This record gives sequence, structure tokens and C-alpha cells, in this order.
Amino acid sequence: MKIGVIDYGMGNLFSVEQALKRLDCEVAVSANPQELAATDALILPGVGAFPDAMKRLAETGLDAFIREQVDANKQLLGICLGMQLLFEESEEVAPTKGFGFFNGKITRFPGETANGTKYRVPHMGWNTLEFKCLPKWLEDTALPESKYVYFVHSFYAANINREQLVAGADYFETEVPGVVQAENVCGMQFHPEKSGEFGVFLLEQWLKGVGVSIC
Repeated sequence: MKIGVIDYGMGNLFSVEQALKRLDCEVAVSANPQELAATDALILPGVGAFPDAMKRLAETGLDAFIREQVDANKQLLGICLGMQLLFEESEEVAPTKGFGFFNGKITRFPGETANGTKYRVPHMGWNTLEFKCLPKWLEDTALPESKYVYFVHSFYAANINREQLVAGADYFETEVPGVVQAENVCGMQFHPEKSGEFGVFLLEQWLKGVGVSIC
């Protein structure tokens, strides 16, 4: 199986690439649409600000390429900022449109609960995922008892379509969408490649789901 990691200049590419190789995947880290189109599935990583990322994708033509590949039913996984880009819009820095594969708006944690308790932003560290439903790539698998994953983010997806929510995590009264799925598009707000055994488990199961879909 060959996985394309989309290189638009704003991703933690090395850790994703190494995690995929440890799972026996052939990996193409590239900004070349022809090379990426020849892969079995795509991963959109991301580190940085939402407007900068969308601008880079537009400048390179990768935004149109991603839409074409999703329309052609290729599996796409967005990680961290890469997941946020898959929503309708973001308020980070300036209002910016996203891909719109998922319903919802990327908004900043308020930093204060309803009763006035202040908390740290960004949401950084280990948190437990609570699963609301199982996508096809997890249906035939028993989930491990420990479901800790590693988050680093100041913005999260709000006003989402509940039918697209696979798993969430609680952060000071805010439900953080951790895994979302809409047909052939998946998003993980955390870093699966940095989330220990459970993160690797989720990444491996997603890859197995890709394998099933291309057979």
C-alpha cells in the first residue's frame, strides 16, 4: 500500500512518514499532484495557522487537487491543523473558508468556563477519547481499554454535525471533536503518530480500512 503525504510546507512530515513506514507502508511525501494521485490514500498534516495553510494550498494548486481526489472517492485523513482545514471555516487570525467536507467552524477555546474558572489555552497534553460511533474501519475491531491521545491546539471545531462525530474529548466543559468521519474523509485533531499505542492503533486501523476499500 502506498500512502501520499501532502507537502504544502506546513506539516510535521517526518513523524508522520516514519509512523507510516513502521506500519509497513510505502510513503510518498510530495507536493506533486501526479505523484500523489498515484497513491492509494492521502494524508493532510498541518502545523501553524489556518489562513496560512489555505493560502499555501491555493498557491500550489493542491486545494483543487484534494477536492478532485475526494470527489474520486480516494480516502483522505487530516491530522491536527490538517483536520481543521476540512471544516467549513475558521476564525483563526481572520475569517477563512476551509474545504467544507465537514460541517462546523474552527473557533478558539474561550479560556474560561461558564462559572468563571480560567484554564490554559492551548489544550496541550494527553486526554481520553470517548467514542460516539464507529466508522467502518473500526467496526470489526475491539477498542483498547486505554484511549489516551496527545493534543496540541488552541482552536477546535464547534457547531459540528453530530452524525460526523466519531469520538470527542472533554476539556473544561468544551467537547473537543477528536475524530470525525464523512464518507471517505476522516479527521483526527490529535497526533496519532505521537499518541503512543492507541494513536498507532487508530492509524493502523485507518490504513487497514484503506486496504479494504481499494481491494
